[in-house]
Amino acid sequence: MSKISLESAKKVAAHRAVDEYVKDNNVIGIGSGSTIVYAVQRLAERVKEENLNVVCVPTSFQARQLIINNHLTLGDLETHPKLDCTIDGADEVDCDLNLIKGGGGCLLQEKIIASCTKTFIVIADYTKNSQRLGEQYKKGLPIEVVPMAYVPIMRKIEDEFGGEVELRMAKAKAGPVVTDNGNFILDWHFPDKETDWPSINQRLLLIPGLLETGLFVKMAQKVFFGMPDGSVKEQV
Repeated sequence: MSKISLESAKKVAAHRAVDEYVKDNNVIGIGSGSTIVYAVQRLAERVKEENLNVVCVPTSFQARQLIINNHLTLGDLETHPKLDCTIDGADEVDCDLNLIKGGGGCLLQEKIIASCTKTFIVIADYTKNSQRLGEQYKKGLPIEVVPMAYVPIMRKIEDEFGGEVELRMAKAKAGPVVTDNGNFILDWHFPDKETDWPSINQRLLLIPGLLETGLFVKMAQKVFFGMPDGSVKEQV
């Protein structure tokens, strides 16, 4: 499947979500990643065509720049602590709507925004659709940690849960990836047998210095998958 087809799949999913869920006088959470670009472009079109009053709350520096560059109204959680809807992407979605997010390193802010929203909608292309987590996405579960604690946290995860944990390294700079919040990202390559994600998520969050996981459990209301034939598959 060509890259154009994959980009088209992202676009149809993004447009469907924006058309169905964005209403006048809404406060909208804007996620991060490549699929969100199409959602923001479509949102800008609708705001212009329909004269909508919409405030956009970003989940990352990238999302903030997208909002500004598309001349949309920028908000934050201080002025808008309750959101009507958040539209975000995912690295993988399983059959129970459990998500892996954080491939782009924005999981902490993404989860905070998602937790403040009335309706959390996910948009993705068909390659993100799995029966179980780890089936398609092979880069591990992203985990945001306080820098001083990254080594003991890596050891604790491996000792308690198995698998392998690695510190995510930057591509265009020497050293590790640093998040928008000044933290490090660990990627946990978990054992194939893992399925009890609610329990695992809770246990991980008990580790001191571990700030947030890229596991989004029982948070998404609906996922729109753009399919190879141009259709959109809905999962609830």
